[in-house]
Amino acid sequence: MAKGGPDGGDGGDGGDVVIVASRRLRDLAYFQHKRHFRAGKGRPGEGARKHGRRGDDLEIDVPCGTQVLDEDGMLLADLVAEGQRFLAARSGGGGRGNCRFTTSTRRAPKFAELGLAGEERTLSLELKLLADAGLLGFPNAGKSSLLRRISRARPKVADYPFTTIAPMLGTVEDEETHQQFTVADIPGLLEGASRGVGLGDEFLIHLERTGLLIHLLDVTGYYQQEPLENFIAINRELQDFSSQLAARAQLVAVNKVDLVDSRQAEAVRSQVSMEVARRCKSGDPAFAWLLERADGDTEAVNGEEAVLLVSAATGAGLEQLMRLSFSLIQDAWEEQPLQMEDAPEGHKIYRPGVDERWQVEAEGDHYRVRGEVVERIVARTDFVNEEAVAYLQERLEKLGVSDRLRAAGAQPGDDVVIGDMEFEFW
Repeated sequence: MAKGGPDGGDGGDGGDVVIVASRRLRDLAYFQHKRHFRAGKGRPGEGARKHGRRGDDLEIDVPCGTQVLDEDGMLLADLVAEGQRFLAARSGGGGRGNCRFTTSTRRAPKFAELGLAGEERTLSLELKLLADAGLLGFPNAGKSSLLRRISRARPKVADYPFTTIAPMLGTVEDEETHQQFTVADIPGLLEGASRGVGLGDEFLIHLERTGLLIHLLDVTGYYQQEPLENFIAINRELQDFSSQLAARAQLVAVNKVDLVDSRQAEAVRSQVSMEVARRCKSGDPAFAWLLERADGDTEAVNGEEAVLLVSAATGAGLEQLMRLSFSLIQDAWEEQPLQMEDAPEGHKIYRPGVDERWQVEAEGDHYRVRGEVVERIVARTDFVNEEAVAYLQERLEKLGVSDRLRAAGAQPGDDVVIGDMEFEFW
């Protein structure tokens, strides 16, 4: 200000990077091509004590069901609800303008503080589909055909294995009650899926949030394997992958019964039902619901209740399958309800105060001063400006840094490191 006092305004803070859950998105494909994100920079302060504008926040949309992990694989956030937010990286603070540094002896300071850099973080995103029920089975068991039949989803369907190459969601609605539940169709599994064969481990994680597993068996078998062998193999993969997933309530749908005569279909059902009953009686939690329906009487357990004959092509048996699925999903909702209410509008960000603790350590041929409060003061200093450097020395003296260095054995001329800067002790 001409013939006036200092009037420089403060610089604006930078923007935050925030990850937001959105129902509009279905996968994380966008992040295959874009991996670096930066929020807006704060604007510089101006004369007449005008403060700089805050930088724009950057909101990154991800599908509901996305988990945020740090570099060590630690879970930081589980974004399951529409609008749920996670503060991924905090903004840097704007520097104070020169008018902030006037004193009775410093009438016209010719320096200002630098702004602090914002947080930089490397995060990983994992998507676990949010579905009430999951379809699983060997390739070509008819999972996609079933999903098309019972919902509005339109997965690719063809008469060869591995038609489905990515998980897909469909919504099923009860025509009488209009109650809905979601079904996830994952690509077909192979033996060794739990160890990553055929990317099976990547597909299985999408079933971890489901309340019910609908196990589809091809009544004709899969590559010379009988349906019963397929059933046992898939359950073995579930157990090897996750005991929690293997314990999820399960029912079996023997599909493609339109391709065989009724005697063959019933024979397959009988074999699988006997295995289901055996598992239930031996304490397999996946079929514990059968024991509950038998009032805890193992002799009354009927494995056929859990094994249905269906045809995704003709619709045979699907009404009964959906009724049983609804019933088991409702049981799962009651046992472990998943809260999916929309997050409230707006959000608060609580920033911890600056840690005032600091210490001096001798490190080889130099001394290091550690502590957030001291490192922030140094980071905000414009070392090109002699007056700013003199002000830094003044502040460090008031904090007692020089006295602490002398007590640690520092002599004039010794090197001192604070943050990223190295000084000569004076």
